[in-house]
Amino acid sequence: MCLTTVVAVEPPTSAIIGTPPQPEWIQLSPQQRDILAPLARDWDSMENIRKKKWLGIADRYPNMKQDEQQRMQYRMREWANLTPDQRTKVRSSYKDFNQLPPEQKQLVKQKWNAYTNLPPEEQQRLREKSKSSKLLAPPTDPSSAGTNSTATPSTTGVSTSNKPPAVETTKH
Repeated sequence: MCLTTVVAVEPPTSAIIGTPPQPEWIQLSPQQRDILAPLARDWDSMENIRKKKWLGIADRYPNMKQDEQQRMQYRMREWANLTPDQRTKVRSSYKDFNQLPPEQKQLVKQKWNAYTNLPPEEQQRLREKSKSSKLLAPPTDPSSAGTNSTATPSTTGVSTSNKPPAVETTKH
């Protein structure tokens, strides 16, 4: 008599899937280099997943409306001007926003809309005392950190720049 034992093997609960190598700057098409020009300086040192995200944006770019193209160019320039630490903070804020319940996301969006409808002078006043401005500002005297408790749109996770927020769309 022969007994056969069948063992059920569970598939791994998680898998790490790497992003294949992406092209270096010189390997991009002239159109891609033109669209992604604000990122030229950092392109070759970017992680493959980030390059892939930007290449996806470059592919969609020609089909965007003029105002969307301008907003994308502005956001790329803003992103390119951030330090690595500032980029990490922006990614963290974006991740935190995406983890909010839908009601809180809606509240943040409403506050952002209210902020963008303010006169430029009022927006500037709020920016000067905002949490977001401090997040992206160079480090200051640590003894003064955390002394601002004024509630502004930025304390809800909304950027208080008078320009469109520099949000990455990769969920990166």
